[in-house]
Amino acid sequence: MGAIGWVERRTGQALLGAVFIKLGFDAAREPGPRVDKAAALGVPNPALAVRGNGAAMVAGGAALVVNKVPRLAALGLIASMVPTTLAGHPFWDLEGAERKPQEIQFYKNLGLMGGLILALQGHR
Repeated sequence: MGAIGWVERRTGQALLGAVFIKLGFDAAREPGPRVDKAAALGVPNPALAVRGNGAAMVAGGAALVVNKVPRLAALGLIASMVPTTLAGHPFWDLEGAERKPQEIQFYKNLGLMGGLILALQGHR
């Protein structure tokens, strides 16, 4: 299997999936300020779009946890994370106390995308 074993790879994949289940559930249940950010970008029916993206994150995360179509799940989550991260955490446009929390969230999302890319490598 390579540098890490099956148990380690599956555990890491399940933990990564759990993050997306939690974040997606929160977004689907209570879209909050995400709706305003989506509306500002011209997304039609932004509340539905945010809830739908949250539901897709739950589905992708669950697929990683149970190891069903993990490559497709990782690719779908990456595809979702790119626009979500750029639109949701534009720290470069902010100043003062608003900047740092958004910068942290931006880099957290990059780390999650890195984990998804690693998950892809385990399923070639």
